[in-house]
Amino acid sequence: MRTTTKIAATAVVCGATTLGLSACGAATSGTKAAAPRAAAVVSPRHTPQADVVHPDPRPRTHSASAAPSAAAPSSAAAPSSAPSSAPSSAAAPSRAARTEHPAPPVRTSTPAAHPVHTRLAPPPSAATRGGGHSLPVQATAVSAALQHSTGEAGRSVALTFDDGPDPRWTPRILDLLAQHHAKATFCEIGPNAAAHPQLVHDILAAGDALCDHSVHHDEQQSHKSAAYNRHEIVDAQHQIAAAAGSASRLWYYRAPGGDFSPTIREIAAGHGMRPLAWTVDSEDWKRPGVNTILKNINTELKPGGIILMHDGGGPREQTVRALSVLLDRLDAAGYTYTFPGR
Repeated sequence: MRTTTKIAATAVVCGATTLGLSACGAATSGTKAAAPRAAAVVSPRHTPQADVVHPDPRPRTHSASAAPSAAAPSSAAAPSSAPSSAPSSAAAPSRAARTEHPAPPVRTSTPAAHPVHTRLAPPPSAATRGGGHSLPVQATAVSAALQHSTGEAGRSVALTFDDGPDPRWTPRILDLLAQHHAKATFCEIGPNAAAHPQLVHDILAAGDALCDHSVHHDEQQSHKSAAYNRHEIVDAQHQIAAAAGSASRLWYYRAPGGDFSPTIREIAAGHGMRPLAWTVDSEDWKRPGVNTILKNINTELKPGGIILMHDGGGPREQTVRALSVLLDRLDAAGYTYTFPGR
């Protein structure tokens, strides 16, 4: 179970008030004041501020000492649409590092009917078992350290959306982003991308970035073998790249639930994808109400931050409505939209 330590909100001028996303600017359309979050709703998602360390005494397939420091900046080039490739130190990790992690409970807030989150993973494909790939994927050496900040200094923010693409919600999110000339990074489930290649094309046509988010959204991925992790990371990379086209580039890998380990980070970096964390968790996947989503963002937001939201994995009406308000308020507060650093 995740323990979250909230960051003190950075005061940002928004008209005559500060950027309190539940109080500043226009009221949230069609919503009542947010009720306190139900105590019974808990998040089994991991906090991606440090690798998960398991108490299991059995030999592991990776060595933590061989992994780069999670605080090390990346010198690799950023996406061409991002103004700068140098990661900013403005947004430091906000939550306490995890020292051990018992197996989390199965998440119950995502509808069980969603196929990506419920089906069992098949064995690794022949391509990943043998080290060969059926689709050429550009691989450039990148840092294996977790990325926690944008690629720009100043009042910048990186919007990220997980678990899509979804034909119900991804187009609505793209429309809102276009209205505000905002860019975002879409962390996609491999089979979802394969099922909706036109949405992947639409994301790229809008100038947004792609991120690998695994094949089966297994939030206990770090418990599994290196072969299983290669399957989840590399096969999803190929599925998304095939949907996007041969000239596309996947810039990042985000482990489901932030369940990173040194092995997972090294596999991703070895295939040209920077391990991607976040500093602002909207917790929109719980569907706690628009006001609560905005409050969660406001509590942790500061310049250089990476905001986690979702365009798939379940009903995202609250996410769409919250994003509409959030973009208005970020614009009023003088934020610019960019990509995570690489």
